Amino acid sequence: MWKLSVPWWELVFRASLIYVFVLAVLRLTGKRQIGQLAPFDLVLLLILANTVQNAMNAGDNSLTAGMILGTTIILLNYAVGWLTFRSKFAEGIIEGRPQVLIHNGILYQDVLEKEKLSHHELMSALRAAGCDSIEDVHVAVLENTGRISVTPNKAASG
Repeated sequence: MWKLSVPWWELVFRASLIYVFVLAVLRLTGKRQIGQLAPFDLVLLLILANTVQNAMNAGDNSLTAGMILGTTIILLNYAVGWLTFRSKFAEGIIEGRPQVLIHNGILYQDVLEKEKLSHHELMSALRAAGCDSIEDVHVAVLENTGRISVTPNKAASG
């Protein structure tokens, strides 16, 4: 129950590699997908977690291995949070940068496509902000969290 079948440092190394791998894969999928999980996204994350479990624990199902792996993942997550807080460069790589979708009523279609954001999703966010059309928008930004923040034109809001 407590005896490790692999060295503790191998568990830390494996957990670190898997953490970086999963972080990179999730980052590459785009901020919109992470910000708002659809049911199929949740299923993907659950299956992904199960898939990488064996790569992390190297077949060691002891309580000690579980504690080492859990502690490693939590410490790595804390370190990444600290790094993104302290370094704008690291923040840009790990979390990405906000993307302007609309500026002064002009839609940036290339950004919409790059972020895999549908016109329907964009219009839903605009309506939620009280804008009936793209021309009513001063600026719309896709934030790092996947949320779309909208500032209406003064004429449209007044």
